[in-house]
Amino acid sequence: MASSRSSWTPPLYSLLLAVVILGPLLGPGYLLLRDAVSTPRSYFTDSAWGIADAAARAVPQDAAIAALSTVFDGGLVVKTILLLALWMAGWGAAVMARAVLPTAPLPALLVASTVAVWNPYVAERLLQGHWSLLVGYAALPWTVVAALAVRQGRSWWALAACLAAAGLTPTGSLLAATIALVVLALPGGARRGLRVVGTLGLAAVASAPWLVATAVSGSGVEQADPAGWAAFAARAEPSLGTFGSLAGLGGIWNSDAVPASRTGLFAAMGTALLLAVVALGVRPLMRRRRNPVIVGLGVVALLAIAVPALAATGPGLAVARAVGETVPGAGLLRDSQKWVALAMPMYALAAAAAFSPRRRANPVRPAALSAVQRTRFGSAVAILALLIALPDLAWGVGNALKPVAYPASWQAVSAELDGQNGDVAVLPAGMFRRFPYSGTAPVLDPAPRMLPLDVLQTGELIVAGGTVRGEGTRATAVENALLAGEPSDVIADLGVGWVLVENTTPGELGSSAQTLEPLDIVYSDEHLTLYRVPDPASTDSRSTTAVAIAHLAWALLLLGGLAVGLLGRIRARRTHQP
Repeated sequence: MASSRSSWTPPLYSLLLAVVILGPLLGPGYLLLRDAVSTPRSYFTDSAWGIADAAARAVPQDAAIAALSTVFDGGLVVKTILLLALWMAGWGAAVMARAVLPTAPLPALLVASTVAVWNPYVAERLLQGHWSLLVGYAALPWTVVAALAVRQGRSWWALAACLAAAGLTPTGSLLAATIALVVLALPGGARRGLRVVGTLGLAAVASAPWLVATAVSGSGVEQADPAGWAAFAARAEPSLGTFGSLAGLGGIWNSDAVPASRTGLFAAMGTALLLAVVALGVRPLMRRRRNPVIVGLGVVALLAIAVPALAATGPGLAVARAVGETVPGAGLLRDSQKWVALAMPMYALAAAAAFSPRRRANPVRPAALSAVQRTRFGSAVAILALLIALPDLAWGVGNALKPVAYPASWQAVSAELDGQNGDVAVLPAGMFRRFPYSGTAPVLDPAPRMLPLDVLQTGELIVAGGTVRGEGTRATAVENALLAGEPSDVIADLGVGWVLVENTTPGELGSSAQTLEPLDIVYSDEHLTLYRVPDPASTDSRSTTAVAIAHLAWALLLLGGLAVGLLGRIRARRTHQP
């Protein structure tokens, strides 16, 4: 009976935590907050394939959503994936704790689940809108479990599924590949070299969509704007310093994407509570130091905190800029706080170890019964402390995660553009918007995911009062021409067939009225105005064949891994049935 409870209680508990966090978002509507944009329908544009001017940061995410939204509502797809991510993060932490610490009782597993789900990293990434990054985060404990199975000579399919799931974003694929390589490269087990080579092969397939897209487009391989390294460096939270903020799984670069409880002295108290729970397990884990996996994950956790902290210093920023100037694609590394996710598996293990005996207790003996009671009480106190440490993670991170309703104008404009030619330029200038229906936080312009044609985006970001240059050179040329009031044939020569003016958001319009005045208005209401630009030049089209094949390989890796894993579990259950 106890074993049965240990199998079904952690997933139910983790699902409860996920629902408590996402509660408001689960109602009707769409996720639209900072970098998070969900729409009723997405399309297979060059941007979705990752072969537009901008770097392939949302690959294969955008193409996957485009495929799924042909059958299901896109907003429902995104919310479902996000709910699954938080659920799997907590459940996976419990499964990992049981795999690494076989004597861990149920209360200890629940502490591990709480650490994995209820922490500042999850809160800040939700507020920043990095919902797909949390998929990679959720895959980390499952990757540990799958890699342990490979070390024991079992199937590779679970590891394939984990790497592919994490590969929904480039960052997620690197996070999971790092954990898998560490676990499989450590001493112990047979054929270590083969394990490493096999993992690199799977990671390459899981990363193929963004690697191939980058090779086809050439975007993202040039030098990243040096200003981006300082702008996206980890940030010190009140009374913690940069290292303390990162050790508490916080410290995101954007001070606006932080729960209210992390903006004052309570941040130090919350961090102390989290680290106290983790610290209780350090000594028990040290007793298991002969286990190379525990040592390896511990080293990864230390580096995941120390390296971003050092990268936020003056010398660290100088090194980062030098790397950015010499290493193609190094811009992927500049949001350094996101790599703190690598500490989560070790934090969850330490929290579980704090309440796990070295040997299984005999519940018949009175002394053992007393130990079990102490474990339950201590675990309950730890869980309560973790929840108190970040009280406003509940209910949409202080009700910041709320669904929005798009005006019907967007669907009308989308219908006008369906089957047409030419790219779309947008006004006002910039990539972020503040619509009356989107709340007070800036949101990424939904036009690129809402419309069936490619929408030009400069990639330029306004961060902490400064500007970080983007990769969209053609989009920048079009934007400058519009702001300068150049004749429409200038933007037509740049491949623009349409100009969409988003009327209800503030922003720079410059002298664009001079360009727009002679153009035909195709659609107009209080929210949007769509202009047709005559005779747009055809732009150099990039073949989607190689990119589509890479996406297909990624999808087959994910679905194949999941299918084989599920069939294996069904077969195992049938084998153990009396």
